[in-house]
Amino acid sequence: MAKEKVLIIKLGYSETLVSEISRMTSLGDVLRSTVLLSLFKDAHVTWLVDEKAIPLLKGNPQIARIMPYDLTTALQLRAERFDTVVNLEKVAGICAFADSLTAWKRYGFRFDPETGTAQAYDGSQHVLDICLNHDEKRSNRNYWEDILFEMIGKRWQGEMPTLGYRPASKEIHDIGFNNHVGEKWPVKAWPLEYWKELETLIGKRYTVSWQRGLNSIEEYIEWINSCSLLVTNDSLGLHIAHALDKKIVALFGPTVASEVYVKNGVKLLPEKEYDCLPCLDTVCVKERSCMYEIRPQTVLAAVEKHLESGA
Repeated sequence: MAKEKVLIIKLGYSETLVSEISRMTSLGDVLRSTVLLSLFKDAHVTWLVDEKAIPLLKGNPQIARIMPYDLTTALQLRAERFDTVVNLEKVAGICAFADSLTAWKRYGFRFDPETGTAQAYDGSQHVLDICLNHDEKRSNRNYWEDILFEMIGKRWQGEMPTLGYRPASKEIHDIGFNNHVGEKWPVKAWPLEYWKELETLIGKRYTVSWQRGLNSIEEYIEWINSCSLLVTNDSLGLHIAHALDKKIVALFGPTVASEVYVKNGVKLLPEKEYDCLPCLDTVCVKERSCMYEIRPQTVLAAVEKHLESGA
């Protein structure tokens, strides 16, 4: 009996639960979407992705084919037949392309020819509402994975994202400082002076390594794997550390912390009340960013708790 043929379209141009569309590939959203692979363990899975994200998927045993999004690939896929197409992109043109493919079942986002916009297939309307309505997103208390599985008509039961790349590095650092954030969300960054203050507070009690591998996903994964615990902004590094089952102290401000599942760690939020949080904006209009209200002493206490717990 032939395997079910599944196509997952997740390029990274649009984040699944964010309305904004960009050509800056959201690598973290691509990695997080790999939790869906658990639903198609016995299927032949093709994953259509932006070429920048291929290193996150390459080598994943649950993916039969990784295909970069370009004209040649699009023409090939239009000539094939699929049992299931899962489109997680809200770019209108990609939705139109997904709708043009031959498939029995479709999940995720579709194209509305009347309005020229992305709309939702049955089961995904709640997801679209969260994307388009900031109040709906702020009030959401479900994990991102819960909502993703809801789109497919399934229930998330703690499945983890999976990396294709398998790091070989050993744990040689107690703490990794994942201090950089992507160009798309600069306001998610904890202030550099706070990172330096945290390093001073740590002193010689633990070994500290500052972020490495900025120009190579493979090197970045190796570096994260070499750390016992990662102190991190809400960024790709957080999701890689989660996939590697590392201890995590995650720092949140403008984005929705309640959506992010951290299996082995803690999420820290600003200690001062801000009427705008979470603002979901890429630019801060306040004189002092909310990220300044996560004190280094608070982060140190969380680091000590998790390193000394032995969990």
